[in-house]
Amino acid sequence: MNKVFLIGRLSRDPELRHTTSGMAVCQINVAISRRTGAGREPETDFINVVVWDKQAENVSRYLAKGRQVAVEGRIQTRSYDNNEGKKTYVTEVVASNVEFLGSASDNNRQQSMPEENPFDSAPIDEPAGTSIDSDPFASFGEKVEISDSDLPF
Repeated sequence: MNKVFLIGRLSRDPELRHTTSGMAVCQINVAISRRTGAGREPETDFINVVVWDKQAENVSRYLAKGRQVAVEGRIQTRSYDNNEGKKTYVTEVVASNVEFLGSASDNNRQQSMPEENPFDSAPIDEPAGTSIDSDPFASFGEKVEISDSDLPF
């Protein structure tokens, strides 16, 4: 079985081309972080992905560098002779499905968002007549006592 699922961000803008028969083909590069072990910085893999036909046109039209995507496809290896006459091997993912995750505005918001979370220091306004110490379910039905021995786990 040859099946691949990737979730990552585009490391560059999509490159759209057309074959001699007019079929659209788009190349994207997906950056994916992976953990390398405890206490180590994560490393990033850059995976080449090829998208065909109508989906290639949509990827080219609606995605840009930094956008998050989910890719489903298969791994393919091919070879060609480069300009120097040497055989060059390429391993890439041929996409059968590309899902656009997030939105363009999410990407812009993430790039301009300050490092500090503004909600960390914001005071919490309590609704009138409640306090953190009071039981919000006090007026609902009878009180039920549960002990550890009543739990199934």
